[in-house]
Amino acid sequence: MNAIIGSPGTEAALASKLERLARGEAPRVLDLFSGAGGISLGFQKAGFRIDGALEIDPQAALTHALNFHGHLDTDLLAAHAAPRDMTKVEPRDLVEQLQLGSLENSVDVLVGGPPCQAYARVGRAKLREVADHPQAFKVDPRGNLYLRYLTYVRAFRPLALLIENVPDILHYAHHNVAEEIVEALEALGYVANYSLINAAFHGVPQMRDRVFIVAYRKELGLPIRFPKATHHFDLPVGYAGTRAVALRYVNREGSAGYVAPDLGDESLPFPVTATDALSDLPPILGSSVRRGPRRFDQFESYRSSDSLGGYAQTMRQWPGFESAEGVSDHVIRALPRDHLVFAEMRPGAEYPEAHATGMKIARRRAEAEGVAEGTTAFDEIVRQIVPPYDTTKFPNRWWKLRPDFPVRTLMAHLGKDTYSHIHYDADQARTISVREAARLQSFPDGFKFSGTMNPAFKQIGNAVPPLMAYALATVIHEDLKAAAGTAAPTMARTEEKD
Repeated sequence: MNAIIGSPGTEAALASKLERLARGEAPRVLDLFSGAGGISLGFQKAGFRIDGALEIDPQAALTHALNFHGHLDTDLLAAHAAPRDMTKVEPRDLVEQLQLGSLENSVDVLVGGPPCQAYARVGRAKLREVADHPQAFKVDPRGNLYLRYLTYVRAFRPLALLIENVPDILHYAHHNVAEEIVEALEALGYVANYSLINAAFHGVPQMRDRVFIVAYRKELGLPIRFPKATHHFDLPVGYAGTRAVALRYVNREGSAGYVAPDLGDESLPFPVTATDALSDLPPILGSSVRRGPRRFDQFESYRSSDSLGGYAQTMRQWPGFESAEGVSDHVIRALPRDHLVFAEMRPGAEYPEAHATGMKIARRRAEAEGVAEGTTAFDEIVRQIVPPYDTTKFPNRWWKLRPDFPVRTLMAHLGKDTYSHIHYDADQARTISVREAARLQSFPDGFKFSGTMNPAFKQIGNAVPPLMAYALATVIHEDLKAAAGTAAPTMARTEEKD
């Protein structure tokens, strides 16, 4: 470990944290903007201890608490489950409410994905101001959450941190937000880098691009590393084009903080497919579901399978979240009209093709019933079968999964509309279920979501895929273990001199 360059308080806190790790204790994580807990789940699997979280959405906060702190007594569990507004909760208050100990020594790793829109219009000067004055964010009327995040970094002084966000932060408002975050972290005593990583290269059955920033305290002397790919393929043209747009300022400016992601090579396996992720879950006929609230109280057994795939095994056997027999949140939206179109859509088809398919079905029915086009009776058949949306607007709003390919990015609007992920099985003719969305996001089957169907879909779409978080967490865990091992002899010699 390099010589401590911080204040005496920083030096003591870092030494105490490294001493804990050198004894083999698990690094302690605080998850800010935690949502349901995708990052927490990946870090826990990698050997970290999830000590607390901060989340403003009540259902997501409850989900996180029940899954990570359900063993606690009633009062403390309630404290973990309480929704919190980060702009109104000071770090010291959070530590006291969650009973985490002293502020300076309570957190080893800080993780989270703060929203970026307001931040992106602030710029470097404001960031430097916040780095020097942790309350400076309060003068910004937009209540900027990235600036607030830096306040928490300054207060907790973690050994390491992880920030996740959408690719737009690389070119938002004509500047590279991630690069500016790196600069702000350096002012706070960290070495930091960022990368644009697609989750499909790391065992997630989903093509999901996100920016990840990793930082370590400078005193640790650790270089920043990002995980090696475990799978390889060529991204579809649309994704490749989107990545090129996202990276335009990175490439143009030669950004010092950017690290290109590892994409592997043809020696690696093809990414996990929709079939790999979903085929062992019980079938649901889209035509069988009626309107009404969806509860998670009906248990559904897995399909019998003589050759269960590796991904499905991982989802069933995740340590601490095992599910041996089946699932209880395998529920879908009512589909009074569109199941007929879903059944005949081609895998990979989008909305224009869905509309054309609906017209074919309507004409077939009209012909069978002796109804001529242009009549009121024909218009009624069309109304019953054909989706009514303009084919020139949002053509990719509908999409039928390809069984042999990873799926497209799951978004938060799953809470309102799952038509972006129509099941590939024509016989079932439906959109994906809550549990299938969780599978595609790599949440294990034993992980429970609070609330009803719509809040659960939203929590899943907002989350970082746990397996993507696990890939990053594994590297961070290795690095911190190495730093603690290096620091232990130094600390021992210091104690001998004293």
